[in-house]
Amino acid sequence: MTAQESAQDVFARATLVTDGQVYRLLRLPPAAITPAAGVLAEIGTPFSALLADDQEVTLLVPQEEWEAFETRLPDIDEGGLYRLITFDAALDPTLTGFLARVTEVLAAASVPILALSAFSRDHIFVPADTFDTAWAALRAAQQSGSAAS
Repeated sequence: MTAQESAQDVFARATLVTDGQVYRLLRLPPAAITPAAGVLAEIGTPFSALLADDQEVTLLVPQEEWEAFETRLPDIDEGGLYRLITFDAALDPTLTGFLARVTEVLAAASVPILALSAFSRDHIFVPADTFDTAWAALRAAQQSGSAAS
């Protein structure tokens, strides 16, 4: 990314990647951080996420893997099923507006998202039943350079 490159430029050239997996969103109590981390370590899949704050522990894991571990974690609230879309472009940490562009496109297509940022890549999860709509809207926006409508 050059200093002059805008979020729109990066968005337009980012390769969209997905893995075909269905993921389960889970919420656990804050005290479940250690067993949740243990499950994540045992799953060992290429994509999973754990987020802990003072109110809850959130896990995002492949549904197939979750089915093997669900009895090991206490007080689980199961959320919906999601699909992954990765924006395969190295994102400079000073870039502003990239996720704003993504959310603009998907909001216009009525697709909610869960956004996760890694060190140099952004990932979003969309409800599994909206994946095709999200993918098409993002591809169309990349090709047209304007917001999907």
